[in-house]
Amino acid sequence: MKRKVLSVMLASAMLATMFAGCGNGNAGNTSGTANAGNKTEEAAKTEEAAKTTEASDAEKTADSASGSGSVYYLNFKPEQDQAWQDLAGIYTEQTGVPVTVITAADGTYEQTLKSEMAKSEAPTLFQVNGPVGLANWKDYCYDLSDSEICKQLSSEDFALKNDAGEVSGVAYVLETYGLIYNKKILNDYCTMDNAVISSPDEINSFDKLKAVADDIQARKDEINSQFGYDLQGAFTSAGMDGSSDWRFKTHLANLPIYYEYKDKGITSTDAIEGTYLDNYKQIWDLYITDSTCEPGVLSSKTGDEAESEFGMEEAVFYQNGTWEYGNLTNEDNGYLVTADDMGMMPIYIGAPGEENQGLCTGSENYWCVNKQASEEDIQATLDFLSWVINSDEGRDSMAHAMGFTTPFLTFTGDYVADNVFIQDANQYIADGKTPVSWNFSTIPSETWKDGVGSALLEYAQGTGDWDAVVSAFVDGWATEYAAANGQ
Repeated sequence: MKRKVLSVMLASAMLATMFAGCGNGNAGNTSGTANAGNKTEEAAKTEEAAKTTEASDAEKTADSASGSGSVYYLNFKPEQDQAWQDLAGIYTEQTGVPVTVITAADGTYEQTLKSEMAKSEAPTLFQVNGPVGLANWKDYCYDLSDSEICKQLSSEDFALKNDAGEVSGVAYVLETYGLIYNKKILNDYCTMDNAVISSPDEINSFDKLKAVADDIQARKDEINSQFGYDLQGAFTSAGMDGSSDWRFKTHLANLPIYYEYKDKGITSTDAIEGTYLDNYKQIWDLYITDSTCEPGVLSSKTGDEAESEFGMEEAVFYQNGTWEYGNLTNEDNGYLVTADDMGMMPIYIGAPGEENQGLCTGSENYWCVNKQASEEDIQATLDFLSWVINSDEGRDSMAHAMGFTTPFLTFTGDYVADNVFIQDANQYIADGKTPVSWNFSTIPSETWKDGVGSALLEYAQGTGDWDAVVSAFVDGWATEYAAANGQ
């Protein structure tokens, strides 16, 4: 299947319906239908005309950029820091407009944003993670309803609106996470005598995943001897250092939230019941038991260490997302794993019907423009964002250097990300699997996440019990929701 069609499938799987970008319903419906592969003759002509004007639109943006304004972007993603620095340099060279990019360290974005916003030279461009994040920063969000980035959205679903119906944020990347796995090692394992599966495709439930991971963990010395690996465990270390714990207190926690919401037919709640916390426990137990390290050292294990363990073929499974593709395939890192070696499968927790589950797909990355900045800086920031999504340089950087799948209509053809994890996500959709939505954006606060993370770590280390995790999850949710909503 062609990459363009796959990319559209990933985006369309997240939509209840395909609408236009902000305030442009008819044109957007035409474009959305064309992107989905059902072009009318008129829509095809419209798309072709749009393609021929992209370069000139980008040039106009650059020409009209105000020399009196400047841009300060507080970037959320450390793994894309260099790409943003490079892109900022190109824009400044072309337009003369200063663009500063500062990147917050892993797990410190909210804290860094609070600190930077208190300064006289505050960010003109920042991000929030969804409705909960917007509640904290709504007084700083410029209305983007008439902006170019909003008009180019493939769906209104990617516009984050405030209570007044204004567009306070625009999603700029659609991402997917799951269990990244080493195809080569797993396929070699399948050839061994008494292997519990004959193909990686057989892993479609927690029971199958556990059987494979347990067997690999028990036979890692045999696997190393037979195939020449240096396998240390089935799973990479589940580090609970600040650079890594978000994978478990947020992304893994999404699974029990998702299934509870799905059962109830809701999209948020003031009181989580914890129906699937036993499932959360069994996947966490698997992570910390069939691992490259002992549970007692998880407090100091970092995200970089987990990445390196997978990259150096010391582990078969690694919970992470599409954003990791660039790091894992970066030749400068010296990793043994290659793009052809990697795949991504769903995180199975033993929930009913999970054999029909796809990967976890969504966004918690919404651009916001600081309305408290000067008019010149606001305009400079809007011009910069327009250039990013229209220019060849901007689209190439986002699609390839950053590896993003974006929700913008301007990203077609050569500007579709070349990322095997995205291709896997699209294949699950093509196979009729249902993507797991990102419900962690409804988590009531960072304090809730920290409470769950601390309880998970204490349980892993043997200094706490699972009841404390349940309490942090359920009681903590009610407490933090009430605090966030003035109850």
